Amino acid sequence: MKKVMSLGMVLLTGLTCLAQGKDEKASQTYKNIHSKAILVDTHNDFLTQAMDYGVAFDQDLRGKTHSDLKRWKEGGMDVQFFSVFSDGEQPNPYDFAMRQMDSLDAAVKRNPDKIVKVANTAELYKAVKQHKMAALIGVEGGHQIEDDLNKLDTFYKRGVRYLTLTWNNSTSWATSAADETHNKDLKHKGLTDFGKQLVQHMNALGMMVDISHVGEQTFWDVIATTSKPIIASHSSVYALCPHQRNLKDDQIKAIAKNGGVIQVNFNSGFLDPTIEKREDAFIKKHMAEEDSIMEVVQNRHVASSTIFKKHNTEAQDLRASFDLVIKHIEYIINLVGVDYVGIGSDFDGIESPPQQLNDVTTYPLITKALVEKGYSEKDINKILGGNLLRVLSANEKH
Repeated sequence: MKKVMSLGMVLLTGLTCLAQGKDEKASQTYKNIHSKAILVDTHNDFLTQAMDYGVAFDQDLRGKTHSDLKRWKEGGMDVQFFSVFSDGEQPNPYDFAMRQMDSLDAAVKRNPDKIVKVANTAELYKAVKQHKMAALIGVEGGHQIEDDLNKLDTFYKRGVRYLTLTWNNSTSWATSAADETHNKDLKHKGLTDFGKQLVQHMNALGMMVDISHVGEQTFWDVIATTSKPIIASHSSVYALCPHQRNLKDDQIKAIAKNGGVIQVNFNSGFLDPTIEKREDAFIKKHMAEEDSIMEVVQNRHVASSTIFKKHNTEAQDLRASFDLVIKHIEYIINLVGVDYVGIGSDFDGIESPPQQLNDVTTYPLITKALVEKGYSEKDINKILGGNLLRVLSANEKH
């Protein structure tokens, strides 16, 4: 005897099919948008990993780093700015920076079918059209030019397209957010005459001025000095998380007025205001162990990373929720509009990315969230990379 489906069952089955169809369509929509967009990340610290651990991004580094060439492809990455970094204690920082650039050049040379180093937006768009990842460089910390504009010129020739004026350490010509906040013995705040000359020289070169990490006085001196749009390569919103590394509302408005862009940082401590104290407690708890590792490796970043990996269960509790990334992006949009925000993940430079954003394969989750929030494809394209590309182009010599 044939079973007869009740009217209720028919309706329920129909509704279930409609819901499944809607979910599949939504899934296809965000994947299509993500695939077609030019995804730009302005801050990835993989070169630090390369120097510290002797790895290369054409290796399979899943479980070891946030990034490698295969996973960038999987995450839809089109344009990656590689950060060249050293802290203020590194001897001969200029030479160390050049070695990092050498490591990038060598890896690019080994993979010409997958990645190409580009010098301008024309070359960038050509690389994207050829389905290759476009590589550019950002130098994180003005101390690496060693107070020499000729060295800045050399950096530009090597493919550096932004300079972060300070890291946490100040230079002789610009003060950092860390120092302006905590150092009571500062002789000056902001840009010196040489600092202003350097900003103008960057404008003339076609190198973007990056104000992530700089102090508020330095920021306002940059705004008063620059003739080109600036960037914050990896900073988030102070109103949501009052950390010295984040930008206050008046700074966000000034960047928008300048025509620049703020690239939101994924570091949990810059997203969630409850994490800094917990992270400090974690570090204090394991400081003796970290110091003992330091005695062996002589590298604070390696020692810190080792501690986070060893105590992984504790470290997982220090991760912000994924939705906070979207909240920081939306805060900027609601304050100044959709034309002034982008992505500067800080992958491979942070120990604690948000939940779900485990590595570079997870960028599509941001697109998915923006689609679910109701943003148009045009606006999503701006957030994922279009805004940064506009600023990059505006800084170039035409």
